[in-house]
Amino acid sequence: MDMNQLFMQSMAKTRGLCHPDCEKASSEQEDYDASQHAAMVAVNLISSARVIFKLDSGYTEYSAQYLVDNAGKEDDQGEMDQQSSQLTIENLLQYMEANVWNKREDVQGEREQHLTVKDCLECAFKKGLPRREQWAHVGCTFKAPPFACHIPRVPMKGEVIETKSLDEALKLLKQQPVGARLHLFSPEIDRVGEGIYDGPSSYGSSYVGLRDAIIVAVDKSEGKFVATVKICYKKKTSFVKVCMSRMFVQLDGGDESQVKEPTGLLVDFCIPRLSVN
Repeated sequence: MDMNQLFMQSMAKTRGLCHPDCEKASSEQEDYDASQHAAMVAVNLISSARVIFKLDSGYTEYSAQYLVDNAGKEDDQGEMDQQSSQLTIENLLQYMEANVWNKREDVQGEREQHLTVKDCLECAFKKGLPRREQWAHVGCTFKAPPFACHIPRVPMKGEVIETKSLDEALKLLKQQPVGARLHLFSPEIDRVGEGIYDGPSSYGSSYVGLRDAIIVAVDKSEGKFVATVKICYKKKTSFVKVCMSRMFVQLDGGDESQVKEPTGLLVDFCIPRLSVN
């Protein structure tokens, strides 16, 4: 059996939770982890673009957790020459003994700042991406071992295209899904269901914050231009219809996260522009 396969089998099923510590951490985790959500949006954008540009024959899921583990970090020079990075039975068993069977390595606290979708896309272009089943699940509490550098990655070539202009974002949408950030207000986002989300609607509205999302389509509904947006909110992924013409501003409160200037509900657009050569 290939050593990579042996390692991944020892981590159990990547689509589930690999250890009771992971299950416990998942249940205790707050609704929103910015780095995890940014990574999930990034791999969704890449997977979709690779199908559209015929770089993959079918939709292929890539590892979001790989980006959480590696985006924003400098390469460890000489890692491939270190004895500990060699994928051997001995090193595999030592890692499992220290980090999986007896001890939980919580890497969430190691990140000093949240990753952005741009960070994750740039990491994918620089380092490539393993497929989802070849890496740990999103939110895995175990630090990847040094010999994980031997796990195969699909090369990615391209650049990140960013714009704050809605018109430019709509032009990009003609080619592929577009990453964006959505201003969320409660209780409106909780109650939207099959309706159209158009931001704050009453004095009782509270600002939740910006969330990474993917615009997959724009149509006209009930006389309004509406974007269909894929978003993960309260640990549930769903498609929400968002009014594109609604502008809002918040004038009260001293929180720096509060919106001070008129803005649309969808902002900060980006795509991975893939190289087909």
